[in-house]
Amino acid sequence: MTQPMISAIICTHNRADYLGAAIDSLLRQTYGSYEVIVVDNASTDGTKGVIDERLPHPKLTYVYEGTLGLSSARNRGAAVSQGEILAYLDDDAEASPQWLAALAKVFVAHPQVAIAGGYVSLIWPPGETAPRWLSPALAECLGAYDLSATVQAITQAGQTPRGLNYAVRKDFLQSVGGFDPQLGRVGKNLLSNEELHLTQQALQAGLEVLYVPDAKVAHNVSPERLHHRWFLRRSWWQGISECYREHLTDQLNGQRLRNRCLSLLRGLGKSIKYWRDPALRFDNLVYAYGQLGYILSGLRYLLASPPNSAP
Repeated sequence: MTQPMISAIICTHNRADYLGAAIDSLLRQTYGSYEVIVVDNASTDGTKGVIDERLPHPKLTYVYEGTLGLSSARNRGAAVSQGEILAYLDDDAEASPQWLAALAKVFVAHPQVAIAGGYVSLIWPPGETAPRWLSPALAECLGAYDLSATVQAITQAGQTPRGLNYAVRKDFLQSVGGFDPQLGRVGKNLLSNEELHLTQQALQAGLEVLYVPDAKVAHNVSPERLHHRWFLRRSWWQGISECYREHLTDQLNGQRLRNRCLSLLRGLGKSIKYWRDPALRFDNLVYAYGQLGYILSGLRYLLASPPNSAP
């Protein structure tokens, strides 16, 4: 198999406790033609020291990006990369040794593939297990991702690969102007959907997006995410992110806002209906809270838009 050059990129912000394992997992890849780029996104903890310990490795490059924001860091990594494929791994994730090899295989076999990503399992904190109130759907909020045991074509943007295990052709990313800085996390906010937006652009361009089960990554679940408030906050920002993406693509209108109001009511109704089931109860409450985030954000956009002038 021809080995395309892959740039494996970790964008990190104040995750020194997890970063070392993420870097080490990339330095142990079985694939031959690759580089590792760590983009330090304005970290203030011990991040630089973690990277310095590994910098003698010939495949490793350190880059500092002072503009806070995941999309800005991802675009910085792409700008300095040498690879034709960019493989993004989160700073709190660990790639399997065959991760890059599995991704390279599908990009070579399918020239029309613009984006590919793989299976994600969860690593629980020491002494912790999944809480009773965590539904399978909410586990996906922690990064879990498993579509099937075989390679699958993704035809709906909502099924997009997880950003913690996400590879894209560099020329395609450049053609759309990179990741949108208005999406993606900035500091502690949980704005998201930058990968979904990119996947949507690829599908609209007639390109392919694939799920690759052999491209395996494990995601560390930090202890602060095992609390109700984290899921509520994440859902709130998810609603805001979805609203912004629809605003960006001129899909936001009054009818969509009304539909979200109905979704909010359905979510609240189901949380009451399933009151005795802690997982279903909380799942629906989180869903309703996300709809509220969308609605309030949508009202701001629609009220700020100038009225259409009469012909």
